[in-house]
Formats: sequence, C-alpha cells, structure tokens
Amino acid sequence: MVTPFSSTPFPLPTEDGQGAMGVLFSRARERKVVFIMHPRELVVTHYLVPDVLDAGWACWVQGARSVGNDLRLEHEFALYDVAAGMRHLRAMGFETIVLLGNSGGAGLFAFYNQQSLCAPEKRIAKTPAGRATRFATAQLPPADGMAFVSPHPGQGILLMNALDPSLSDESDPFSVDPALDPFSEANGFRMPPDSSSYCPDFIERYRAAQRQRVARIDAIARQRVEQRQSARERVKSGGSRADKALASHGPIFQVWRTDADLRCWDTSLDPSDRFVGSLWGSDPFVSNLGSVGFGRTVTPESWLSTWSGLSSNASLAKCADAIEQPTLLIEYTGDNCVFPSDVNAIYSAIPASSKERHRVRGNHHGQALDEGEVSGQTIAGAQLGRWLQDNF
Repeated sequence: MVTPFSSTPFPLPTEDGQGAMGVLFSRARERKVVFIMHPRELVVTHYLVPDVLDAGWACWVQGARSVGNDLRLEHEFALYDVAAGMRHLRAMGFETIVLLGNSGGAGLFAFYNQQSLCAPEKRIAKTPAGRATRFATAQLPPADGMAFVSPHPGQGILLMNALDPSLSDESDPFSVDPALDPFSEANGFRMPPDSSSYCPDFIERYRAAQRQRVARIDAIARQRVEQRQSARERVKSGGSRADKALASHGPIFQVWRTDADLRCWDTSLDPSDRFVGSLWGSDPFVSNLGSVGFGRTVTPESWLSTWSGLSSNASLAKCADAIEQPTLLIEYTGDNCVFPSDVNAIYSAIPASSKERHRVRGNHHGQALDEGEVSGQTIAGAQLGRWLQDNF
C-alpha cells in the first residue's frame, strides 16, 4: 500500500520585494528535503517527486517570479527566489537541503550555490546590464548537496550553440548568408529522419560565427540599455519630453532562428543514442522560424543575463568550480538538448570530493527511446533515491 502524501502551497516573499510560490510534498515529518526549481517553468508535476518521497525525504518544488516569461528573466534576481525558498525550508526545520537542477535548473542552482558560498563582499555586484544586485547584503543560505539531471551548460550557452549564424540581419528573420546556412544541402544538410553530414571546415566557421552573432546581439542590447540610462540622467537635470519618453521605455526585441545546433541534425557529431532533431522537433524550418523557441522575445536585460552565452553569469562553465558539496549527475544518452561533451565538461569542472555520474537511456525528459524498454525516468529516480540515502 502506498503511503499517502500531502501537498501544501506556500507563498514566498523575496528579499527584494517580489514574490514566488513553492509547494511542499511530504509523507511524514521529514527533516531532509530535495528542492526542485527551474528558472522558466513551474515543475510541480516533476517526475522525480515520487522517488524523493520514496527515499524518505520531503520534496519542495518552486516556481520563479518569471515563470513562462522570458521578458523578466534575469538570473541575478531569480537567485532571490531561490533564497526565499531556502530560508522558508530552514525556518520549517529542515536540516538537510539538496538542490536538484533539471535541465535549465542546473545553471540556476549552480549560480545560486556559487554566490551563496562567496564572501558577501565578493559576490557579483551588478547584472550584465548594470543593475545593482545588492547580493552583498542578501541572505543566501547554502545547500548541503547538489543533484543535476540532464543538465545543460546554461541558458546562454545552450542558445549560443543553437543560434543560426547564417541570419545576416537581426531585423530580417529571412536574411541568409548561404556560406553559413545549416539547412542548405550544399553545406551538408539532409532532411530528417536522415542525418546531415557537415564538414570540419564548415563546423569551425559556423561555431565562430555563432559567437559573433551573440556578440552582435550583446552590442545591440547594451546600446539600448545605455540609451535609456543616458536619458534618465538627462531627466534628472530637467530633460525634454523625448528624454522622459526614452527614459521610461522598456525595449523588447525578438531573436529569430534559435534552433540550429549542428549536433541535432548531424548525429555523427558528439555521438549518442539520440534521434535526428532538436528538443523542438524534427523539422528545423518550423522550429527555427516559428513563434515558439528559446529566448524568442526578450528585453536587453533578460538577454544579457540569461540568453547571452558570452555575458550571462548563470552557466556551469562559470559556476561549477564552486561546487564542494556531495554531487550527483544523471545524463540521458538519447538527449537532443544536452550532448556528451557538454556533460563531460560539466562533470570535470566540479571539484567536489564526493561526486557521482550515471548514464541512463532516455531522451531529455527521461522518456524511453524504444518501445517496451524501461523509462529512463524510472532508472534516474532509483539512482537519485539510492544516492540520497547513501550520502545523507
């Protein structure tokens, strides 16, 4: 007989005057809890919640203030949301807290962990767009353990790896540089389910051009931030009506063609058990130009903080070296969002003396790759439960 559990929602005031919400799943008066959160999604129905409960732990699932809204997602301020959850759990009497970052939750929690372990005066003082973080006076309770499931390197790195650098004009989603077009047969593309085949020279030029496109968008974002800040300074001295309008304006822009990671279409690159296609599907023309996609509609501030692979602070490359707690990493072998070289780099960068890595068959969400096989979610849940019991 399955022991019943309770689920209780809690509103959370944050230190910077905003709000978030968490839900506590519990079967008894547990003193240990796993904290699951994603910066962009409310994952209350996360598939690992039952496994956490079966291990004898409570499970806290929380949303950020910017759920479903890339316009507002600045990772620096999302740390205040994490901190609100951490303070609430400590106040409830939980003695052991493990942060579980799934997919984009990994970058969020790695960033939080880095800042929570920093001396207050050494914490990041400003966002990439120049806003004060006030981390030096923030209460950021540290966690006791870290778990990562299908962790990608961070929203910015993920997007930089997937940007289509053949877009030659940011104001024209249809502009194409043929020499860099990933979906041209002349460059090695084949329509799925066939795998494409890109030559090394093309791949090298393509990767360099992706970084150049990120730098180009960064420059646009910074220019718009500077224009508004300059107008605000002029308004302080009187300023014109035009200055007041510009000082109040919150610019929004679109980033097109963001589903073009060559590894999605050429499975010989960074080989794994994955199928041809991306997280968004197997038709790159739809996912690259459609209305749904990573970082499609942003502000200059959210672009620089979250979606820029060059400017964002929330990446495993920048934060993993601060992880000193016991750490679990579970990767799915058929993931078409996180690739083996990504996981190799993440795991190698973690200096914790106690760390484990497990490879499980499944797609990015842990679903079975073949009909009739055990779901990767089931295996991942068992690994998580064992690790929790063995290490805490």
